[in-house]
Amino acid sequence: MSSASPTLPLPGDPPGGRRAARVWGIGVAVYFVAIIFRTSLGVAGLDAADRFDVNASALSTFSILQLLVYAGMQIPVGLMVDRLGTKKVLTIGVVLFTVGQLGFALSPSYGMALAARALLGCGDAMTFISVLRLGSRWFPARRGPLIGQVAALFGMAGNLVSTLFIARALHSYGWTTTFVGSSLAGVVVLVLLLLFLKDHPEGHEPPPAEHAGAAYVRRQIAAAWREPGTRLGMWVHFTTQFPAMVFLLLWGMPFLVEAQELSRGTAGTLLTLVVLSNMVVGLVYGQIIARHQEARTPIALGTVATTALLWASAILYPADHTPMWLLIVLCLVLGACGPASMVGFDFARPANPPERQGTASGIVNMGGFIASMTTLLAVGVLLDATDDNYRVAFASIFVLEALGVAQILRLRRRAARREREHHVVSRVEAVHVPA
Repeated sequence: MSSASPTLPLPGDPPGGRRAARVWGIGVAVYFVAIIFRTSLGVAGLDAADRFDVNASALSTFSILQLLVYAGMQIPVGLMVDRLGTKKVLTIGVVLFTVGQLGFALSPSYGMALAARALLGCGDAMTFISVLRLGSRWFPARRGPLIGQVAALFGMAGNLVSTLFIARALHSYGWTTTFVGSSLAGVVVLVLLLLFLKDHPEGHEPPPAEHAGAAYVRRQIAAAWREPGTRLGMWVHFTTQFPAMVFLLLWGMPFLVEAQELSRGTAGTLLTLVVLSNMVVGLVYGQIIARHQEARTPIALGTVATTALLWASAILYPADHTPMWLLIVLCLVLGACGPASMVGFDFARPANPPERQGTASGIVNMGGFIASMTTLLAVGVLLDATDDNYRVAFASIFVLEALGVAQILRLRRRAARREREHHVVSRVEAVHVPA
């Protein structure tokens, strides 16, 4: 039996179409703004260190706390989306991350700035899972891989805004004006969300949610975790996402400016190259996986292997500075990390029924952010301990990659066997759907 996506519609498959694209586009716009706010620190790291007079470990705490809140919120958010629907959860998220960005702009102290980033991380945590759920409610299941990659592509466009415009605005207008001005984007998407977003098309209402309570929560989490596809998806996300996240979110700019002695403009161009590569690779990966489900594991493992090879080549290059051509290749390869992490959702999606998609996506999404948070902390601590030796600090990435690859290899056959069982059942049900 071919492992390509089924051509028969699944029971209750939504129709898609232009209206679906418009509604889903509003959710994507919210995610776009959340990514701008999330990654704005990546280009402002050196400015933040000067503004709050902190060392590398304290600077990394900004991103670590933000990601700690984000990762810790994933399962609760998944449950909220399954229970409350997309619109309510996204509304809460927009309010929180907008207030967080505004608070970061106006914080007079390191402690208050930390609290603002935590609030931002809480709101940010509510966006991506909601957008995935929105896509699954408005588009046919066979479009899932491509829809997920396109959503991630628009997220990376938000990262591009950070590297191109936030960095320049900081230089031209200063800290407060830049961050206050950017927070207005949150107000715009909040208005669009309240006016135009709908959870699902008419005639495709989800079944009534069960009575909320501790027992229901435990059942949802346990049922999602029991599926090998959910666990495999989490480890794929864990292993693939974090090298690029660490580079873009905080440590790329200091590494390029301080260790490689590049100008901020050149460093910003390299960060932009990561984002552009991500956008191109995301479309390619989405098209391949939508047509050939068997390509998921090779894409994930191939991306990890290539990233590890280029990362090792860059930090172990036998000279004081890594040549520009190698930095360019490294940034192009790092651009594949985000799209590869989306493969994790493509393992979890067919393993779980619609009423459990939010919970399963939350479990998967925890993976990469736990890895990113751990590595951000390790790099900051090692930089302080080794007098800013980036070669030693960045070597910590290989430890987590090795752990993740071991888990992927352990779970892949079990998940494939279980997915074939689900696939057969879905085809049988589709054949018997009444006209």
